[in-house]
Amino acid sequence: MTNASTKLKRAFEPNRFREQGHRLVDLLADFLDESQTQQRSAVLPQIPADEMLDRWSAPLPAEPAHGFEGIINKVLEQSNNLQHPRYVGHQCCSPLPLAALTDLVGSLLNNGSAVYEMGPVNVVLEQRLVQWMCQLIGYPDTADGIFTHGGTVGNLTALLAARQIKTDYDVWRNGVQPEKPLSVLVSEDCHYSIKRAVGIMGLGEAAVLTVPVNHRYQLDLAVARRRYDEALADGRQVFLIVGNACSTATGSYDDLNAIADFAEERNLWFHVDAAHGASAALSATYRHLLDGLQRADSLVWDAHKMLLTPALATTVLFKDGSNSYASFSQKASYLFEKESKEEWYDMAHRTMECTKAMLGLKLYVPLMVYGTDLFADFVTHTYDLTKQFAAVIERAADFELAAPPQSNIICFRHTRPGVTDLDDLQKRIRQGILKEERFYIVQTALKSGFYLRCTIINPLTTLEDLTDLLDAIRALS
Repeated sequence: MTNASTKLKRAFEPNRFREQGHRLVDLLADFLDESQTQQRSAVLPQIPADEMLDRWSAPLPAEPAHGFEGIINKVLEQSNNLQHPRYVGHQCCSPLPLAALTDLVGSLLNNGSAVYEMGPVNVVLEQRLVQWMCQLIGYPDTADGIFTHGGTVGNLTALLAARQIKTDYDVWRNGVQPEKPLSVLVSEDCHYSIKRAVGIMGLGEAAVLTVPVNHRYQLDLAVARRRYDEALADGRQVFLIVGNACSTATGSYDDLNAIADFAEERNLWFHVDAAHGASAALSATYRHLLDGLQRADSLVWDAHKMLLTPALATTVLFKDGSNSYASFSQKASYLFEKESKEEWYDMAHRTMECTKAMLGLKLYVPLMVYGTDLFADFVTHTYDLTKQFAAVIERAADFELAAPPQSNIICFRHTRPGVTDLDDLQKRIRQGILKEERFYIVQTALKSGFYLRCTIINPLTTLEDLTDLLDAIRALS
């Protein structure tokens, strides 16, 4: 046996893996404990990017030179800590530890799931989860969908299907036709991935017909109707309208039934970006927010937002399952033997990915082990806690809400007598909060100015943590 063969065999040795695995889980369990009890006080260590690059600039060794524990500890110390109860920033969840362990299984098996032969178990698990999600939404038995790597790819997949089905020529085979430019109607609060998808599709910036939001940060349908009529008068073909459930900026749910009525009147494809808010379907208290979602032609739903799943894991669901094959229609005889609709199990017919990670496994296992009620309780708890936090803010004379929260996303700002530039104040406060490292929050620009924005997404965050945040803000102003 050559020296290279010996080293490779050693790297794959089961007993060595067992030993490393035990040590790694111990490190991560300690990290969880220290984060949950806030012994690790820093949520996001304030290390400038150039300095961080310097810290990781050691050359890669040709021979063994480092123990993995030191490297992992360094990663844990310098990363954004989503397991910390005072992480209330972006819409990435604190994943279940079991889900993370299940992700390890997927990484070791490495079964690319775009083709059944490469990932037979995961393909079936994803199909089972798609069926479960469609039932929760209220879709008919003929609905279908696929898992994909993130909401950005998911939205693009849905928009490609809409264009192929609702336009009067075959864009996929013949290209975009200049005679009748295409347009889409979107809320001004739509996620940037919608506009990016339109750009990727080659439709141009003029194709995006932006509709303002009302005082509740919902798409203003009266304006949408006017924009539609104006586009037709300009010789454009509007084929799509996009709703939010809920929006990234404020967590507001659009009036989905009203949009569905309009879409049916005008023969438009109705797509809903429900990446964050679709999980309300599990909550008996909050599923009413999704009234009308069952009428959407398509939607995206991120498990890595409100289903306690490590990123990335997104489903693209289609009310008419046969439409899920319209996004991509290429031939690849070395992969596929039958017509695409006969091969539901070969997901590459319906996704951009030719190699797809085992996305369903890390959601399926926790659902089976803990039961769906745990996930429903999580959604209800975070939405309830956000309302409680809003009530605290409303009682405070020195804070104001952008709007009453509809989800677990809340936007507010600090006010102070004599301060006229409230936008600058919020920006300075956020920088001060980040510098102290005890909380992680973000900011957003709304119609009336800049606001601080929190997503209450860690299941161990308490109202005390949130009131402490308000005190920290006051101390900085």
